[in-house]
Order: sequence, then structure tokens, then C-alpha cells
Amino acid sequence: MSSDARPLIIACGALVSELRLVLERNGLTEAIEVKYLPANLHNRPEGIVPALREAMDAAKGRPIFVGYADCGTGGELDRFLVENPGVSRIPGAHCYEFFAGSPRFLADHDANPGTFYLTDFLAKHFDALVWDGLGLDRHPELRDTYFGHYSEVVLYTQTTDSNVVEAGRRAAERLGLDFRHVHVGIDGLEAAIPVSFRALSARGSKE
Repeated sequence: MSSDARPLIIACGALVSELRLVLERNGLTEAIEVKYLPANLHNRPEGIVPALREAMDAAKGRPIFVGYADCGTGGELDRFLVENPGVSRIPGAHCYEFFAGSPRFLADHDANPGTFYLTDFLAKHFDALVWDGLGLDRHPELRDTYFGHYSEVVLYTQTTDSNVVEAGRRAAERLGLDFRHVHVGIDGLEAAIPVSFRALSARGSKE
């Protein structure tokens, strides 16, 4: 099966490790092609739809699944997908919700709206994506401007790597916030990929 005929997932670059594991444990590593968009779009959600449009235009005629939740686009992503029937995305508002599952995330959010969330990727790349990304490396005095209304960092981990937990704890310390760790795994991401898309990929891999 040629690579340009395989179903395609266009995903956030922050999901590389987790999506790879999902495909491996479903036996779909070769059956599905994945194109990752830059992870720093996490801080620039206005760039998500233009980047998706370009990638989807280059993949006309292929089954496509979008590996993003709304991710800060304020509904722009859903409006774009309305123009592309048959293309769906990961449900939910952001990666924190689909990793943790909506019930857990909403309960945590209701318990403490002043929570700043991290995933494995964001904990490991906190300096580049958050601290430096917000200019706090140059202007640390802006920390309270950005984070003064937060009281807690919650790290939703996908792996059991103790180094990730320590990275999350250090991030909370730099932000001057309390820290809490909850292991959630990758089941939420796996469940987000439609059964029909997985079935199509599995069927195609046998042709």
C-alpha cells in the first residue's frame, strides 16, 4: 500500500510519543501515516487552522483525522472542519481534557478553576514552551502578571517516568504554585481515534 493512499492523522507535535504508542498497541504503525505540526502552535493557536488547511490540501482524497482538540482556537477549528465533511478531531477543549477524560478534568476544574495544567510533553519542555515562550526568561517580573490568578499546577502524566514528575514539580516551583500529580495514561487519546478510522486503516493494511 503506497504511503499516499494510507489514512492520515494530522496531529499536534506535542503528541508524538503518545500517538506512536497508541498506533503500536493497535498494530497500526505501518497502516496509518502521521504528519505532525509544530508543537509551538500550542502557544499560537491562531496558527493551527492555517497549518491544518495547508496539510489537508496536500492530502486531498485521503481519509484524514485531526489530532487536535479545540486547543485554544475558540471554535475556529470546528468551523473549518464543517467545510471538510468526513474529517473529525479529538473531542474536547484541549489535550488536558482528552488525556484525563472529561469527567476527571471537569471535576478538577470545578474543584479549583485556578489550575495550570501540564502533560508529559509540556513538563519536559516547560522552559521552551512556557517560561521562554512567554518571555519570562527575559522578564521574570511578568510571572505574577501571567500566573497571579493561578494557585496550583496539576500534572497529568501519560507515562510513569519519575523524571517527568520532577520536571512538573520544578515547573510549579518556578511559577510559585502548589503541585499535584495525577497519572492518566493514554487511554483517552486512544479512545479519541474513531473506530471507523482504525478499522479502515486495519483493512487497508491487509490489501
